Amino acid sequence: MDEHVFHRPGAELRPFVGWCIGYRQAGVPAARHRGLPSPWLTLIVTLDDPLVIARHPDPRQPASSHGTLLGGLHTSPALITHEGRQSGIQLGLTPLGARALLGLPASELANIDVEASDVVGGLAGELRERVTAAPDWPGRFTAIEDVLAHRARAVAAGTPGLGAGGAGHPDHVWPEVSYAWRRLRETGGAVGVAALAAETGWSARYLGSMFRAETGLSPKAAARVFRFSRARHQLVAGHADGGRNTLAGLAADCGYYDQAHLAREFRDLAGCPPSQWLAEEFRNVQGALRDDWE
Repeated sequence: MDEHVFHRPGAELRPFVGWCIGYRQAGVPAARHRGLPSPWLTLIVTLDDPLVIARHPDPRQPASSHGTLLGGLHTSPALITHEGRQSGIQLGLTPLGARALLGLPASELANIDVEASDVVGGLAGELRERVTAAPDWPGRFTAIEDVLAHRARAVAAGTPGLGAGGAGHPDHVWPEVSYAWRRLRETGGAVGVAALAAETGWSARYLGSMFRAETGLSPKAAARVFRFSRARHQLVAGHADGGRNTLAGLAADCGYYDQAHLAREFRDLAGCPPSQWLAEEFRNVQGALRDDWE
């Protein structure tokens, strides 16, 4: 068995959830997968076996296994293993929507992976129960959307214990931070911190402080992650299209100084050179799947 299905959430969830991927493999060789830095928080709801993380982005966090997982933004890879079977639904949560969906800023999850119940309580169990009871992928995606949309409405209404958001509330996301994040996303990390500060009207230091307090990354680190995410997607797309993209061309397209700069960033953020990552991950379902960062 080797399945993967991409799903884009409906309008109500789209401010908080960028994409969903359902995957199910069985009877395949045992493997390891690099969980790479990306501009999305990760929510994974497993269907069968737990998700096993052999190495977290923060090496001080011990290896762990999860029925439902929440992971924050990070700038180093995780290492995920399986023994020939894996299944679940992975969602990309926007950092700007973390308060509205999770009731806390994305910064509180930076560089860590936790059991989702530690953050959202019984909602994690409800998600897994509803997803595993559904008979097919459309039903599983519908179950995910129903539960998360109800959660977002509860947080917005200020249900006790869930937090609240919205303009004027002390837990809202500052418009200047939202603007800076959107600019980095739109440009693929090609806008500098000084330019962002000038555009928001804040000083570079204050913007950096507030941006990190919300997302868990500095604007400079977020720009690195956006460039890297764009580069690895283009690398996979080029390989699928017959390997027409050279690394030098890829570096130029994605805003790196040169091919050597691209290679250094891959070693820092993926833990290996681009060619090694592609050789290892292209045949891995999760590595080849699209997480639609654009």
